[in-house]
Amino acid sequence: MIIIIGHFHWWINIKGENDMKYEIKEMFYKPIERDIKGVIKVGQSDEENVKQELEEYVVTEQLREHIDVFFESYKRGIISHTDKMGVWISGFFGSGKSHLLKILSYLLENKEIEGKNAINYFDDKKLDSFTLANMQKAGDITSDVILFNIDSKSEDDNKASKEAIVNVFNKVFNEMQGFSPSMPWLAELERTLSKNGQYDAFKAAFEEASGRTWEDGREDFYYEEDAIIEALASSSKMSEEAARNWYNKAEENYTISIESFAKKVQEYIESKGKNHHVVFLVDEIGQYIGENTKLMLNLQTVVEDLGTYCGGKCWVIVTSQEGLDEFTKVKGNDFSKIQGRFNTRLSLSSANVDEVIKERILRKKPEAEEHLRILYTQKESIIKNLLTFTDTAEMKLYCDEKDFADVYPFVPYQFNLLQKTFNGIREHGASGKHLSKGERSLLGAFQEVGKEYMNKESGVLVPFSTFYNTIKTFLDSSISSVIIQASKNNNLNEFDVEVLKLLFLIKYVKEIKGNLENLTTLLVSNIDEEKLELKKNIQKSLDKLIKETLVQKNGDEYIFLTNDEQDVNKEIKNIHIDSASVVQKIGEVIFEDIYKDKKFKYSREYNFPFNQIIDDTPRGSKINDIGIRIITPYYDLVSGSSENELKMLSSREYRDVIINISNDSRYIEELEYVLQIDSYLRLKGGTKATQSIEDIKAKKSRERQERLDRATRLICDAISEADIYINGTIADIKSKECEGRINAALKSLVDIRYNKLSYITNFLSNPKDLYDIFNQNAMQMTLVDKADNNKYALDEIDNHITNNTARNLQITMKSILQKFSQAPFGWKELDIQGLVLRLFKSQEIRVIQGGESIPPEDKGVIDLITKREYLERVTLKKRERVKDKYVKVLKDLSTDIFDFSAMPKDEDSMMKIFKGYCSTEITKIDGMLSHYGTISKYPGKDVLVEGKEVFEEILNENDTIAFFELVSKREDDLLDYDDNVQDIKGFFDPKGSQKKHFDDAWDKIRNFEENDIFITEDETVKIIDDIKSIVKSKEPYKKIQNLPVLISKYNDKIVELLEKKAEPVKDQIETAKIQVLDELNNHSFASEYNNEIIQSFDQIYNRVESVNSFAQLAAITSSIDPLRVKLITKILNRQKEEEAKKEISNKSNDEVTYVGSTATGGTMEVNDPPVKVNRIKNKSVSINSLLLGSKEIKNEDDIEDVLNSLRQKLKSQLEEDTIITLI
Repeated sequence: MIIIIGHFHWWINIKGENDMKYEIKEMFYKPIERDIKGVIKVGQSDEENVKQELEEYVVTEQLREHIDVFFESYKRGIISHTDKMGVWISGFFGSGKSHLLKILSYLLENKEIEGKNAINYFDDKKLDSFTLANMQKAGDITSDVILFNIDSKSEDDNKASKEAIVNVFNKVFNEMQGFSPSMPWLAELERTLSKNGQYDAFKAAFEEASGRTWEDGREDFYYEEDAIIEALASSSKMSEEAARNWYNKAEENYTISIESFAKKVQEYIESKGKNHHVVFLVDEIGQYIGENTKLMLNLQTVVEDLGTYCGGKCWVIVTSQEGLDEFTKVKGNDFSKIQGRFNTRLSLSSANVDEVIKERILRKKPEAEEHLRILYTQKESIIKNLLTFTDTAEMKLYCDEKDFADVYPFVPYQFNLLQKTFNGIREHGASGKHLSKGERSLLGAFQEVGKEYMNKESGVLVPFSTFYNTIKTFLDSSISSVIIQASKNNNLNEFDVEVLKLLFLIKYVKEIKGNLENLTTLLVSNIDEEKLELKKNIQKSLDKLIKETLVQKNGDEYIFLTNDEQDVNKEIKNIHIDSASVVQKIGEVIFEDIYKDKKFKYSREYNFPFNQIIDDTPRGSKINDIGIRIITPYYDLVSGSSENELKMLSSREYRDVIINISNDSRYIEELEYVLQIDSYLRLKGGTKATQSIEDIKAKKSRERQERLDRATRLICDAISEADIYINGTIADIKSKECEGRINAALKSLVDIRYNKLSYITNFLSNPKDLYDIFNQNAMQMTLVDKADNNKYALDEIDNHITNNTARNLQITMKSILQKFSQAPFGWKELDIQGLVLRLFKSQEIRVIQGGESIPPEDKGVIDLITKREYLERVTLKKRERVKDKYVKVLKDLSTDIFDFSAMPKDEDSMMKIFKGYCSTEITKIDGMLSHYGTISKYPGKDVLVEGKEVFEEILNENDTIAFFELVSKREDDLLDYDDNVQDIKGFFDPKGSQKKHFDDAWDKIRNFEENDIFITEDETVKIIDDIKSIVKSKEPYKKIQNLPVLISKYNDKIVELLEKKAEPVKDQIETAKIQVLDELNNHSFASEYNNEIIQSFDQIYNRVESVNSFAQLAAITSSIDPLRVKLITKILNRQKEEEAKKEISNKSNDEVTYVGSTATGGTMEVNDPPVKVNRIKNKSVSINSLLLGSKEIKNEDDIEDVLNSLRQKLKSQLEEDTIITLI
């Protein structure tokens, strides 16, 4: 096949036979070996380099936009005033930000380079006319461009100062003017001398005094003291003394503030004339500031003051790996002002670097481009199969023949991956000083590799390991020594070392894993590479590298080890881990990470706890009815017979699901290493090591977690493929998902172990449901029993209690809960309690506490069967059935005594109802007994007391069987009571009058007994005897009807007799009243007492009219004479008072005379001394009282006796100065 390209003929044999040699170096548009600066360093500015940089600077589409934005912003400072004079250029390491910064410095300075201004080198770089015009505006004004790397210009000890930024700015500003860069106080002197026109004279005088130029001599400031002082004295207005004084205190007195610096720049700009600009171009400001917020604040103030004082004539352009927003956000402070100043922000992406490398280095000649296009078309499928990645972020590969031609002999992924490699090496401190400062560029690296491969023939691809040579001189010795020693190791060949280099390059790149597939792709060196053969060779190399402890395998990933990492790995490998620890760890992974549930969720209602066993070692207590037993490679299985052996084990350990993961041991190695790392970290936990070792420990901690995660996945995979044994057979489980597989196995085991679990289908949801069961009546219980699907469960518990009761074995509530919550039942406690309660309510069982059966109506039974404190003390027994004859007796008694015949069928309800009536009857009895006093007068008390005792005895019997027997035993007593109590109830019936008549009769008896001395008539006595015979009878009820007649007769007789006895008393009252009135009428004051006397006797007369007893009549009779005496005494006393007054009046007239005339106020005199007058007492004595009683007089002696008696009584009444008046 002949292809004609331009004037060249290329013969290409499609089959590959007799291929013409086509070396890579012949493909490039420009010689690959030409001198290109790997990194555009700030400070390198010789004309030849500048020309090359300007000519070869690739203006990508992104850069074209950035240049346009920059010069549009810069124009504002040329044509007007602005304080937005900051430019922030950001981009990753190697993105070309430093190169852009330097190009901007050339353009702004616009120096002539070999007869051509810098800006004119951009005429052919496809910039639009507006951008070029703005660039020309910038180039037309005078500018001082100060380009510097801030880290290299900063003194090491100066960075700690919060004024570090302004110090560096001041330093380069001084240096730009020719002043001392290292001694700012000396620069201030130079500035003053220059301003005064004395600087040249000073330099000349110094050179004359010292013999050295000032620029050379000032660096030895303290050595040249005399020359400096002499030169100052001779060239300035300073005297020698003043000059020496300045010299001695210059450094001490020097200070610099940001404001004074900004004013200094402003003054300089103004001194240079209209529109002069000063531009500070600061490389790697972000790396310099780092995490130091003080430096960031210092930069903010510097930019702010320069913007304020210089008004757009001074610009600050900086580079940083981070964008401004990200940079200030990380710092945490408010940097809004600096964001306002750095209004222009340019961000360079990786695509920009790719484009630059393709343009500057990899650009092909047209014929080479065509050759490569055809080659790709022929080999496209081979290339695509050859270059594949797994478990990585996006890794760019050839997208078409143009892409292949553009980047050949490289592969697209290498641009981004190499950049990440550089960043990773720098970030992890594996690089030396030069690489960490950015002195290795992607451009240089690709050129260096290109030069290495330029003599290779077409079809060769650059393996990624080749890039190691581009950075090896920049690496820290701890890294490079590993590679060097490996290359000298007789056990390793050149290819092994190449694999090791590759592993180092990707060590710190998190986006790609060092697995076998990826390593194979990264090491492809030819389009026609045999990938399988390459993969085998790489695997062999990896095995050897691992053996030499240069590489570590973590899962399917291979990791390069530094010297320190090798030492740590060796130490970890030497830690012994016994099999028991691994077994324990397997259990931890399975039961804490894979299958985390502590209970198996069989259904919505049932969660079963399970035992956890690894081989023969249980995790925790082994108390549950089911378990999971994991068989690991450590289990002692006989080779070749493991299946039968495990079946036998499953039959013996019928409670367990047996999961055999012994056939896969990959996780063992991972877990052993996890435990070794754990042991190492514990051992080194309290020991402070070097930073390198501390970093490795942190990595090991992360590696431990990765290995543990991987072991977890491997165990899960093993479970997914494992044979599972249940009850002597291999279970047929369809699920392959790890957790689902275990759940399916446990479900099968539960179905076998708990074969009576399904007996309960209606579940209780909460303890309140127990009260609903308790509150059901007998009919409801019957209906529930008929419709209830829990019947089998109810029968199981009932039969268990029945059998144990028959064998006289004690059954506690606790034993019931234990038995039926375990296999083969497995029921919930609440459901078991509900079933027990139903048996209790339906009177199938008895609940007993403290030897006493709990009554069916006692709600406290719920607490007894549920609360923990009662479970061991409460016993259950099968209830005996009550004999029919006893039931019949109770029903008959209920009808006969209580007139209630609608008895329920259940015995407890019968007992409850009967007791209710008994209780009511006791209440009635108590009501009737309340009428009886301490001395009972009412009939029937013994009947009531005996009846109450019977009813109370019945109420106190709580055992149903005993209750019915007792009722039957007391049948006759109850019937007797019923017969006898009816008359008593009639007697006390408030609606009747028996009790009233009975009370009235007793009143008459008491009346008679009070007046019996007055009642002598036989007929009245006979009436009282008849009344007594009735009320004192034991059963007077039928005769009480006669009491009203007898009481009426008695009342009539008493009234008649009283009236008869009252007549002489009335006469006596009238006689006494007349006597008193007669006495009263003898006196002048009769009218004053007349009414009082009449009313007194009328009152006592009226009392006689209403008297109802003889005692009352006698009392009234005895009060008549005292009243008569009282009234007459009162009259006589009044009469004596009147006489006494009259006597005193008469005496006064006889004994008193007046001296002088009364008309003239004369005095009264008493002629005789006073005479003592004895006071006489008056006593009235009733004649009746003297003659009280009866006395028969038969002769004179009797008369004498009466008179003597009268004499003695009168003598006893007679006292000194006493007058007795007989009334």
